[in-house]
Amino acid sequence: MLDLSEFGVEGYFDYNATAPMIPEARAAWWETERRHWQNPSSLYREAGAAKRLLEDLREELADFFEIDDPERVVFTSGATETNNAVIRHFAEIATTDGERGRVLISCIEHPSEAAAVAKWLPGKKAHFLDIDPLTGMIDPCEVAEEIARGDVVAVSVIAANNETGVLQPWAEVATLCHEAGIPFHTDAVQWIGRFSLDKLGAGNYVTGSGHKLGGGKGAGFLLLPEKEARVPFHSLIGGPQENGRRAGTENLPAIAAMLAALRNQEESSLESVARQQSALRDEFEARMVRELGVRVLGQGGPRLWNTSLIVLSQEKNVKWLARLSQRGYAVSTGSACSAGRGNPSAVMAAMGLDYEEMGRVLRISSGPQTKAEEWVGLSDALLSISRE
Repeated sequence: MLDLSEFGVEGYFDYNATAPMIPEARAAWWETERRHWQNPSSLYREAGAAKRLLEDLREELADFFEIDDPERVVFTSGATETNNAVIRHFAEIATTDGERGRVLISCIEHPSEAAAVAKWLPGKKAHFLDIDPLTGMIDPCEVAEEIARGDVVAVSVIAANNETGVLQPWAEVATLCHEAGIPFHTDAVQWIGRFSLDKLGAGNYVTGSGHKLGGGKGAGFLLLPEKEARVPFHSLIGGPQENGRRAGTENLPAIAAMLAALRNQEESSLESVARQQSALRDEFEARMVRELGVRVLGQGGPRLWNTSLIVLSQEKNVKWLARLSQRGYAVSTGSACSAGRGNPSAVMAAMGLDYEEMGRVLRISSGPQTKAEEWVGLSDALLSISRE
């Protein structure tokens, strides 16, 4: 079990931003760096051993997703690179042979994807799928209606939103896309390691990230579909690495750490963790609503078992964050990739919040080993701060 006290943090509630590297991942990283530090693309014997390890890890990751062809796995530096590459790829599909097709995107995608959409799918080339402000979910019926128009060439829907924690009907949307012969992508960064991987690898483009699992930063992956669109996928260009899909020397130690973390997550009881943490989260929310008058976003829909996005009734969230930090509790004001910029959150806007309300939001996200006393301590700290 991971003991956060060794990191000097005991009230850590920002797992949606990053998870501390678990001992198994640290051991895998160090052993790989010690024994296989060579470039896997070089031709001498030791580099060959590093290449074999890389391919073994690729096969193992494919097995997790029940993928028969390991070449469908492309290792990347993380989710931002992966999401950028997928959206650029979809933009290429949309303009092939002079076609001006549309790409459907949920309005609550991670900033790494939303920014890529603004860059490569300007104007009418992207159609944003709205959400229900109560549930935080898109409507698959809207997807079906848009596909029926005949000009949709790709669809991307996040599996679980990083701010609200709301789960999206990605499997249902994937089925609609498969039936229509349309490429489907899901950013599953927050899903992987918390729920079953069943159906994720069934012909979809899938984004994953190591540091959300406790595997450390610097490694992620993309799953390619079994049958690609007529435009072949490529990410970074340059060398022939990753079967020509993504140039650049692979970060083998980080990849090994990512697989060690995923292996550890799969061996643990996800259902048991989900029950325990969701119960603790729900108790926390009930107390905060009752005693502090907060509003909980996304309660009307299914959520990640670890996530609570609350709107405080008073004061700016940066005050709460700073004072919680002084008491040893780490929380967030929203997406870590856009925090601190003062920009309005597209996710919060879609949930019906105005700019002033966004300034009173805190995101709280626990981990598999977060204890009951930590949840109680956090609620006690919030109540104490409210009286200051």
